[in-house]
Amino acid sequence: MRKIIFFPTAFLAVLLMSNCTGIRYLTVETREPAQINLPSHVLSVAIVNNVVQQPDEVGHDSIPIGHTLAERTKASSDSVAVFYTEAFAQFLNEEDYFQRVIYYGKPLRDDNDFFLEKPVDPETMNRIRKETGADAIISLDKLIIETKKRGHFLQQGYIYADMAAKIHSTLRVYFPTMEGKIPAIQYNDSIRWEGFDIRDGKTYADVILPSREEATKILAVKAAEKMTYVFAPHWEMQDRWYYTLPGSLMREGETYAKGAEWSKAIERWETFFNSSSGKTDRARAAGNIALACEMMDDMARALEWAIRSNELFNESTVPSSPERKRSLLYKNEIQRRFDSSNRLNMDAF
Repeated sequence: MRKIIFFPTAFLAVLLMSNCTGIRYLTVETREPAQINLPSHVLSVAIVNNVVQQPDEVGHDSIPIGHTLAERTKASSDSVAVFYTEAFAQFLNEEDYFQRVIYYGKPLRDDNDFFLEKPVDPETMNRIRKETGADAIISLDKLIIETKKRGHFLQQGYIYADMAAKIHSTLRVYFPTMEGKIPAIQYNDSIRWEGFDIRDGKTYADVILPSREEATKILAVKAAEKMTYVFAPHWEMQDRWYYTLPGSLMREGETYAKGAEWSKAIERWETFFNSSSGKTDRARAAGNIALACEMMDDMARALEWAIRSNELFNESTVPSSPERKRSLLYKNEIQRRFDSSNRLNMDAF
């Protein structure tokens, strides 16, 4: 069975960030689930490069200063797929989710048909699994990079320009028990830069465009990092808040919250909620209880209180109220975290 590491869904940051009147803000780190759950018997994965290097003349345009039409240009895509797969293997290994992540350094394609995707055949998959000891193969089966540079003006002999780079990639997961079904995960992204197009090494500017080759590798590493989140849980920093109100119960709850004693904070805030007659105060206390439940990894209960808080704010405040909007955002965030519908259970394959 897969190595299991238990993490609390969220934990309190060391320092509270700020204190506005009536609201205490804090930063938490949340453990976000993988978007794809591989079967429990998959303890190790091998990352492979199954693409043909993009031809230099494919995907790259320039618009010179004063022109409106793009001109085709060349840029090398040498080693971009290697950057992608190596970075992906490294990032995935650092998440410490699988027992082993193996980088398979031999490219699988030796043909020149760049535009044709060739999924890994069963014979090759089993050979790699035997060589590496991996339970499954994650293969980069498609990688297309585009760059477009537009010149704006000339200053002291150097062009000021912008450049946009786009990436289109497809990863597939292969293992023997899928009965011919091969899940494909597509990732598209872009980055834009603006600055001086300087390549002589003699002049310094605050902002310099990367070369097309540098841009493609930056984009490949970014894509690899994003794809890591598809296959492994990861941490994300998020802002949270709770309300402060006069009265001993709310102050005691705040004191316990500062010490991360969330169960005691809930006791105080829930007593205040049950004893208060004002809907707005009850809404604030309900929001605090929702936060405390989230900190304790009780997402079902957190959702119940977040919904209750939002309903009470809707009943007691005007539509433009910041508190109503804030409670809706929090309710939706807790719903998102509670709802597992975005996770694909691959045991079905």
